[in-house]
Amino acid sequence: MRERLTGILIMFAFYLFLDVYTYFGLKSLFTTQRSIRIFQVAYLLTSLYIIFSFYQMYVGFSGGSVFRSASANFYLGIVFTAIISKMVFVGFMLVQDGGRTIYAAISWIGGLFSSENAAQSHLPGRRRFLTLAAAGLAAIPLGTMLYGITRGKYRYTINRVKLTFKDLPEAFNGFKIVQISDIHAGSLDSPDDVLRGVQMINDESPDAIMFTGDLVNSEKKEVDPFIDIFAQLEAKHGKYAVLGNHDYYGAPRDSREGKQNEYWKDFFAKYKAMGFNLLNNESAKIERAGERISILGVENWGAGRWFPKLGDLDKALKDNSDDEFCVLLSHDPTHWDEKVIPHKKRIHLTLSGHTHGFQFGINMPGFKWSPAQYRYPHWMGLYEKAEQYLYVNRGFGFLAFPGRVGMWPEITVIELETA
Repeated sequence: MRERLTGILIMFAFYLFLDVYTYFGLKSLFTTQRSIRIFQVAYLLTSLYIIFSFYQMYVGFSGGSVFRSASANFYLGIVFTAIISKMVFVGFMLVQDGGRTIYAAISWIGGLFSSENAAQSHLPGRRRFLTLAAAGLAAIPLGTMLYGITRGKYRYTINRVKLTFKDLPEAFNGFKIVQISDIHAGSLDSPDDVLRGVQMINDESPDAIMFTGDLVNSEKKEVDPFIDIFAQLEAKHGKYAVLGNHDYYGAPRDSREGKQNEYWKDFFAKYKAMGFNLLNNESAKIERAGERISILGVENWGAGRWFPKLGDLDKALKDNSDDEFCVLLSHDPTHWDEKVIPHKKRIHLTLSGHTHGFQFGINMPGFKWSPAQYRYPHWMGLYEKAEQYLYVNRGFGFLAFPGRVGMWPEITVIELETA
């Protein structure tokens, strides 16, 4: 609790510095007394709302998990948006003010050698067009982030992928998989928008639905308000799920491997109530016209130091023949590089999530960029290596920052085809 309060106070002090600097910078753009008064009132009201957001963020986070309160996440988004936009403005203004200061210093030094104006300096005024440019640049993150925390976080997009395999059983030609990932129910604050996403999935008439982990942020009860909504998902050949790294965070530390205590029994019952077949290092078969494919599911395995490494591909494969067509659900895409590709068994298709595309970036035909690419070699979309495919879904929900900018929530529709 004390550490959390200290962190918020440090953030608040930094915000106050940015706020004061921004105030005087913007104030210089107004020239009449009336416009200055209007600006001052508007700026005061805005600043009071940000201070209120700091308070609400603290109240929401003080009850335990930093990800517990959806409302606290929203206020965190407001605070984060204000800080980032003002950092852009202040950063640009500091460059301008730095130039003014250097000019004044040179003027003062020059005055030391001048008998007419000894040891005097002149600090030039700020250039109005540079201040306007700084305000314009700051408006970009302000506008996009406000959109991201109000509309963008539920702007579900459908990505369609067709994959062709030589050894796909003929009966599965045209088999449609819908993948979702990273629901993060503890962050969701609009059941109506979530229901709209569920209806979009059902409109695809999927043969199977695959959920690749992170149902909650840190506590199993976070999903309770949404169980009835996700129970409405429909698929002809079933719904399958695996655990993500966040799904372990609320469990007693000594129970993460046992999975037999009351915590896990209750958590697993929630998956069952939603109609998901939870695969913990297990496999399930889907049969169609006398032929079958195997759906493998592993517990979370992440290459990162702090992520659970309980996924066991060998266990998941124990009831599978060498030539069986396999689709693997594995939350963290680093598992594909570290364990799947080197494995002697060919895994035809791996479905992952985890990265969220960092919930920020650019995604357009022919070009995609996100800070996620500097952390994860496979962070979004389709990859292929050694005749094995990996698809990384951007996620259905959101975490920490309660919004999405450019990296909209994703529903992936994958159609399997025979060569």
